[in-house]
Amino acid sequence: MRRIAYLLAPLLLAAAGCTATTEQPERPAPATRAERPSPFADCTPLTVAPAAASPTLAGKAGDQLPDLTLNCFTGGTPVSLRDVKGPAVINVWASWCPPCRKELPAFQRLSERADGRFQVIGVNSRDSRGGAQSIGEDYGVDFPMLLDQGDAFQRALGRNAFPLTVLVDADGRIRHTDATGALDDARLAALLQRHLGVRV
Repeated sequence: MRRIAYLLAPLLLAAAGCTATTEQPERPAPATRAERPSPFADCTPLTVAPAAASPTLAGKAGDQLPDLTLNCFTGGTPVSLRDVKGPAVINVWASWCPPCRKELPAFQRLSERADGRFQVIGVNSRDSRGGAQSIGEDYGVDFPMLLDQGDAFQRALGRNAFPLTVLVDADGRIRHTDATGALDDARLAALLQRHLGVRV
């Protein structure tokens, strides 16, 4: 009787679909969290002169932008600051800086009014990628954003302030650096008119 039970057991298990195997059932790959799309624009246009750029104002020429190469937030080819075509308004900011967050909407509005006459560029400095991403999303900031994980840009300018605004003319020369605190629409418009000859 035992013999018959031993012989029938594998057949009964097979019929019930309970076969023992050494192979593990194939498990689905763990779901990876989809990366959130960047709120910021691609940096490729930064090395192309704005279509309707104004000529450089006469007056004392400034220094060239530092000989630095920074990564673009969206990836792609890193950008050499010496290749950036002006006129340009560069905003150095960090998500942990309250005055930076206060002025970002004014820079976004400025970028929307540029009309191909100048570029608005962000440089996110001493910040985390997640912090910058969240602020970009929360404030609707979509102009091109460069990453300066340390503070190489500010050190090259001899500045240690947040926020920092740098105005660059059509020849790629620095015309003005502003570290007076959070800028609003009126102050930005006045700076562009005075230092770049651009009316917004």
